[in-house]
Amino acid sequence: MDWLGNVVFEDREIENERLELTDKEANYILGPNLTLKNCTLVLKVPARRLSLKQARFINCTFEVKQELKNYQYWITTSLKGCRFKGRLSGCDFGHWPEYGKEPEYQLGSIEDCDFSEARLDHCRFHGDDPRSLRFPKWPGFTILDPIRRIAELRDIPWPERFGSSLLSLLDQSPEKRIKHPRSTMALSFYAPAEAKQSGTTEEAFKAAIAKCDFIVS
Repeated sequence: MDWLGNVVFEDREIENERLELTDKEANYILGPNLTLKNCTLVLKVPARRLSLKQARFINCTFEVKQELKNYQYWITTSLKGCRFKGRLSGCDFGHWPEYGKEPEYQLGSIEDCDFSEARLDHCRFHGDDPRSLRFPKWPGFTILDPIRRIAELRDIPWPERFGSSLLSLLDQSPEKRIKHPRSTMALSFYAPAEAKQSGTTEEAFKAAIAKCDFIVS
């Protein structure tokens, strides 16, 4: 359905198709009541032109051709066995029901997904067990169970600006704001971007995390 600039996929199941969401003048709306299986989705639109609402993705591949920034709609979707490629920053995945009272925020989930070919920076994973996920290798790094590890994170010799930013991010987490015990289960960063932001080197980050068994790289 295409009306008023909106391209809408809803109330159906799509299988074994390639969907190219690349028209920069269109607003793409996926859901509600949409299930995609074994599909490839090519995303080349800014975050403001992509809406995911109560959609289920099973064994799908997301090819992110334009960096997707500060995108929260992933927490309204169910992602199982999916693969991500491309750059994502400031994105949230998984089960974070306290984000909003609307029904779609109760449905978010993520399991058995592969981010090894993606570039993640300042991305958060909520609620679900992160051990079923594959995260990017170095120069990406992922902190597992950061809230429970906060005392250890304070002791790591991070580059100063990054350390302050990390602790500030943790202070803004659902656990801190609403006393939810098991929301932010993993945090992913991209060392070159963080090094540039902090005015330091990738090697400084690598040295900081070298002996931490709860940081995946």
